[in-house]
Amino acid sequence: MARIAGVNIPTNKRVEIALTYIHGIGRTKAKEITTKLNIGTERRVQDLTDQEVLQIRESIDADHQVEGDLRRQTAMNIKRLMDMACYRGLRHRKGLPVRGQRTHTNARTRKGKAKPIAGKKK
Repeated sequence: MARIAGVNIPTNKRVEIALTYIHGIGRTKAKEITTKLNIGTERRVQDLTDQEVLQIRESIDADHQVEGDLRRQTAMNIKRLMDMACYRGLRHRKGLPVRGQRTHTNARTRKGKAKPIAGKKK
């Protein structure tokens, strides 16, 4: 099992797919990395040499912000919005949808399980 950016990537998958297990690397960035390092699209992680794994690791460390750093940056951005008490920060603080979705119905993922209100029957 190859370990890249602190993540054990699965060995039986294609390299392009396995790299997406790293937070911050999607299909497009994974494709860019494999083409830059001349790794074939059909190659599996178990078929990679140690040198190729090292090249992938160095390429990711040099060119991309992944895992802990990216999570920390995202958390700090949200914290900054909450400290400024802007509209988006208040929505984060209340646990409501941030990007303008309706909340009269739906929004259950963000709001949590529905709570019954006593005496609300009509």
